[in-house]
Amino acid sequence: MEINSITDAPVSENDRIKLIDALRGVALLGILLMNIPGFSMPNYSSEVYKNDPSNINFWVSTIIGVLFEGKMRAMFSMIFGAGVLLFIGKKIQNGLSTHGLFYRRMFWLLLFGLIHAHLVLWIGDILYLYAVCGMIVYLFRNVNPKYLVLAIPLVAIIDFGLGTYFYQGIREKRLDYVEAKKAESENKTLTAEQSKALITWREVEKTMIPNRQDAKENTQKMKSDYSTVASYLRPMAFDGQTKYLFFGIWDSIALMLLGFALYKWGFLTGNWSNDNYRKVMLIGYGVGLPLVIYSSYHYFVTYSTLEANLKKMEEVSIDWVNLIYPFQRILLVMAHTATLILLYKSKAIQGLFRRLEAVGQMAFTNYIMHSVICTLFFFGYGLNYYGVFEFYQIYYLAFAIWILQLILSPIWLRHFYFGPLEWVWRSLTYWKLQPFKRV
Repeated sequence: MEINSITDAPVSENDRIKLIDALRGVALLGILLMNIPGFSMPNYSSEVYKNDPSNINFWVSTIIGVLFEGKMRAMFSMIFGAGVLLFIGKKIQNGLSTHGLFYRRMFWLLLFGLIHAHLVLWIGDILYLYAVCGMIVYLFRNVNPKYLVLAIPLVAIIDFGLGTYFYQGIREKRLDYVEAKKAESENKTLTAEQSKALITWREVEKTMIPNRQDAKENTQKMKSDYSTVASYLRPMAFDGQTKYLFFGIWDSIALMLLGFALYKWGFLTGNWSNDNYRKVMLIGYGVGLPLVIYSSYHYFVTYSTLEANLKKMEEVSIDWVNLIYPFQRILLVMAHTATLILLYKSKAIQGLFRRLEAVGQMAFTNYIMHSVICTLFFFGYGLNYYGVFEFYQIYYLAFAIWILQLILSPIWLRHFYFGPLEWVWRSLTYWKLQPFKRV
């Protein structure tokens, strides 16, 4: 690689929009709240407290679910969309072609996502997904914002339709299985279709809905050596990145397009009046909170155990309450974002926001750091604390990681222009070594 030239370079430090860095930092730290149970908690561990308001885990789970579940990833997706426009904007000003650079950038992000999922072993990886979605939303970079925002209700309906279609497929397999088991219990000779139904449902249990014995075995796998953990997690990661990818991209695409619109309108850059941000906040919380509280209550009551889930699947062909999710989430993420922007503009907690800016500027490095720390802490080939802690206790580690990154990120950026992975990504994108250490 060559040393970076002046004209063909990433967005300079002076061109960065600090507010967007701060929002990215908040979203990144918030995502850890949602990811850490996936690193640490066995299948169905929530059943112990899911309907027990006297248990602290019930309230921790409920509060995080209501306020953060899906909202932090939504915010991160919006900021990713804004980042696409930031990336190409400076290149266009300098008269450079953005197509090759951008798709090369997404190619390397996709490769990092594969490494993250299959070597670091985090099956909740979003880098691969974002790379695929980024390649698609780039085609809409010049669309009028008023059309871009239509993606939200349109994709919400499409997403619900696809989710229902996928659910119907699983439900059909379940009903066939129940019929076959009934015939078996009555000592009837099973037909070829019924025998196949038993095998088919067993495959569903192995890949998506483990039975009680599977759940115990899965916990033991997670507490084993690296090769055992990898052999368990990699097939699920591969399925998510291939045969289920079509079902998963629409939500992220819509949110990235919304990020395009909000950036073009000046919402994400703090250019709106404080009164308008307050209106967004009041409408978002005023409508979104009742919706999410209702849906949360519905899921706690209806889907409290594995058996309740399966029974509901057999009885209900379409759960219309699922349609609430995309709307309550967008209302609340807009309210959260407006609140953060108002706080940022007030300069009330300026010191904290300076640290959040640094965390957001190093989002790639910090995101991977989450996975490295959590896998080595919880998985069997590390400290082997998988399935050891109660739900609320895993957040002690999450908060410790927050503090660590809020302290280390600003210190690192005093000495270096980029986080280490950001530097590698930029150098690969431009195929030239970027300046790294500050003089």
